[in-house]
Amino acid sequence: MKRILAMVTASSLMAGVAHAEPVPATNATTTYNRVEVDGLKIFYREAGPKDAPTIVLLHGFPSSSREFDPLIPLLATRYHLVAPDFPGFGHSDAPPPSSYAYTFDNLAKTTSAFLDKLKIDKASFYLHDYGGPVGFRVMAARPGRVQALIVQNANVYEEGLGPKWAIIKKYWADPAKHPEVFEAFVSLAATEQRHTLGTSHPERYNPDTWADEFAHLQQPGQREIQAALLYDYRTNVASYPAWQAWLREYRPPTLAVWGRNDPSFIAAGGDAFKRDVPDAEVHQLDAGHFIFDEATDEVARLIIAFMQKQRL
Repeated sequence: MKRILAMVTASSLMAGVAHAEPVPATNATTTYNRVEVDGLKIFYREAGPKDAPTIVLLHGFPSSSREFDPLIPLLATRYHLVAPDFPGFGHSDAPPPSSYAYTFDNLAKTTSAFLDKLKIDKASFYLHDYGGPVGFRVMAARPGRVQALIVQNANVYEEGLGPKWAIIKKYWADPAKHPEVFEAFVSLAATEQRHTLGTSHPERYNPDTWADEFAHLQQPGQREIQAALLYDYRTNVASYPAWQAWLREYRPPTLAVWGRNDPSFIAAGGDAFKRDVPDAEVHQLDAGHFIFDEATDEVARLIIAFMQKQRL
C-alpha cells in the first residue's frame, strides 16, 4: 500500500510539474496587415498556419488587437488567428462620426465585411469587452460561421454589470446633463484601473499599456468617437435577451474564461452562460478585466484544451 501511495504521489507531482511547464509559443508566423473594407483601411494581426482552424479575436475598450499580443504566440502553434482593430481603434482608420456611424451595429457590419474580405467562412470567436456586442451581432447575422465561442469578460447578462453601470445609465438617459460620466470613462485613472483594479498581481502589469491607451484617447476625434460608442452601448444591454435566446437556440460550444475580480463585468456574468448553454465550460480566474496582463498561460491552456475537445 505504501508503495502504491508513493507512486500516486509521484505521479501527482509530475502532473503538477507538467501543468506548470510553459505553453509552446511562436512569433514566427505573425504578420501585421491592412485591408480595405467598405472604404476603410482595417488593420489586423494574423498568425498561425492558414490551413488550421481559425480563431477570430475581437478586442475591447480602449485597446486594440494589441491586447492579444501575449496570447497570440501561444495559440499560433495550433491555430490560425485573426485579430482586427475596429474602426476608430488601434491602427484602423478613424473617420469622424460625420462620415462613419460609431454604433455597435456598424462596427459589426464592418467586422462581418472584413471577415468576408479575408474569406473566413468558419471560425471560433474570442470575445472580450466591446468585442462581445460586436461579436454577438456578427454571429447572430450568420450562425453557420460559428464553430465555437470563447468569452472573456464580454458580458451579455444584466447580472454581469458591475456597480459603475448604474452611473453610466444616467449618461444614457441624458448625455448633455451628465458630461462628468464620459469624462470619468476616458480619464487616465479609469484607463489604468481597467487593468489594475481587482488584480492580485500588480507587479505583472506593464504601465506602458494604459499609457499608450490613454495617448490614443487623446488623438483628434477620439472624444467624439468614444462618446458616440458609450452612448450607443445602451443598445447592447437592450439586446441581451435576444443574444441569450440565440445561445439557447444554437448552443455553440462555449468556453467562458472570466477574470472574477473585474469590477466592470463581474463574475456572475461569466457564470450565467451555463443558464443558456448548459454544457458551457466556465472558469473563474483570479484576475481582473484584462486577463492577458496576468494569466496568459492559463488562458492559453484552457483554450487549447477546449478546442481539442471540439476537435478543432
